[in-house]
Amino acid sequence: MNPDESERDHPLHLYFMYKATLYLIVFFSFLLLLSSCAVNKSPEAFRFRALQKGKVKDDSSYVYALPYAVGTKHRLVQGYFSRFTHRNRAALDFKMKKGTAIYAARGGVVARVKEDGDKGGLDAAYRQFGNNIIINHSDGTRAGYWHLQHNGIVVNVGDTVQQGQLIGYSGNTGYTAFPHLHFIVWKSEAGNWRQIGTRFLTRKGAKYLRPFKKYKRPA
Repeated sequence: MNPDESERDHPLHLYFMYKATLYLIVFFSFLLLLSSCAVNKSPEAFRFRALQKGKVKDDSSYVYALPYAVGTKHRLVQGYFSRFTHRNRAALDFKMKKGTAIYAARGGVVARVKEDGDKGGLDAAYRQFGNNIIINHSDGTRAGYWHLQHNGIVVNVGDTVQQGQLIGYSGNTGYTAFPHLHFIVWKSEAGNWRQIGTRFLTRKGAKYLRPFKKYKRPA
């Protein structure tokens, strides 16, 4: 008998193969759960879902650049008002490895920087450790980039940044289940900040991103 065949048929080997397959099934089931947007039934959530599905056209909004390197692609694992941690948030989660370079999706002035957080996990107690950058835009909107790497920010408060400029590196800090970039945009209205949806330039033009799809940043 071929020694390799004998090893493949060994019960212990079969056990580890089964365990690895089970982990993959659980992982992808988890991602599918994240992609769901069915829980929040507010009018705002319905409007966002209509935009994502192309049922409502909104061509007047600013077109953002995907916040990672040109030519690279990442999966959107959680979208606007998703089931897991975005039930009340018009935010986007891009899955990416720790240390992935993050680029400004839009130009503006850096309003806030936090990079001293060194902890992260799936517990609200870790929320305070989430490293982030907030950039104010010229039209009264602002964008937030969250869960960045400890000491992984390369801009300072007051800096003017251009769209596509390196601003930091992704991490796994704060309230997070796995390494990813949390991106959100707000608009100032009557002294309050309202979350808004954003279109991004993709290989297929300007799109509202949909959960569980991979998007490549075009040149």
